Amino acid sequence: MENLRWADSTVLITGGTGSFGRKFVDTLLKERRPKKLIVFSRDELKQHEMRQLYPDTNHSPMRYFIGDVRDKERLARAFHGVDVIIHAAAMKQVPACEYNPFEAVQTNVVGAKNIIDVAIDNGVKRVIAVSTDKAVSPVNLYGATKLVAEKLFVQGNAYAGGRTTRFACTRYGNVVGSRGSVVPLFVQQRNSGRVSITHPEMTRFWITLDQGIRFVIKCVERMHGGEIFVPKIPSMRLVDLAHAVAQDCEHEIVGIRPGEKIHEMLLSADEARHSVELDDMYIICPEDPDVRHTPPDDAHPVIEGFSFCSDSNHRWLSSEQFRALVPDVV
Repeated sequence: MENLRWADSTVLITGGTGSFGRKFVDTLLKERRPKKLIVFSRDELKQHEMRQLYPDTNHSPMRYFIGDVRDKERLARAFHGVDVIIHAAAMKQVPACEYNPFEAVQTNVVGAKNIIDVAIDNGVKRVIAVSTDKAVSPVNLYGATKLVAEKLFVQGNAYAGGRTTRFACTRYGNVVGSRGSVVPLFVQQRNSGRVSITHPEMTRFWITLDQGIRFVIKCVERMHGGEIFVPKIPSMRLVDLAHAVAQDCEHEIVGIRPGEKIHEMLLSADEARHSVELDDMYIICPEDPDVRHTPPDDAHPVIEGFSFCSDSNHRWLSSEQFRALVPDVV
């Protein structure tokens, strides 16, 4: 693909009023300065609040679009003239997805299909989806829907045929302090002197919101189509996280919730067979020969049998490192 020139590009982000979307908009405006930046989301109140910070008046590149990824006709209107799409809209809460399964399918799967169809029809050049470690060997509906969405996006490159639209995914772990994260729960519980731990051996991958934003931007710039980009990020034991956030509190073991794993995985051994490695990331290359892909020149194949799991990670966060990483959270 030709190099991306942000200053000449119209960018749209779905789910643009969420924690990821707000930070993405702030970073892109300050560091890449796109020609136009469109926030697409369902919540008019959040758009109103966001408009106070990033006005769409005078010569501002900002635009706001009320809409739902389930609504294909609305997407068609929003995508007109767009060059780059960041697809961050999703149902993300595991319990909500379990209780409302078809709602999760409608948003996370049918919504992904709508994004792909409309992007191709409108000649959008680059589309990248934000995925999760829950999509690897999923045990809950949220992870299953994100796995399907990943498959749709990778195969979207073949579906596009000879057209110029290209699709890729980013996949990373828990975002510190994001909606539904355990960190705000620990902050809330520490006043009681006791925090709830689901399992004493539980581990998770962790990434800050700023790191996640910058990773997505980097992947948009280097994508060719069909890749799933996985950052090399550290793990942390939940008990160490609890110690970092609520240092003097007792730990109450409450048991694993439905749909939870003790450890998470970002790259499976089966995926490793068609993956390459860079200094800061893994790239899962498409297996379908119809999705033409050339790995970067500076990449090398992942070793046979490798898997990137939160319990066998080479990089770990201590409580002190976590506190230094996000001092405003703890």
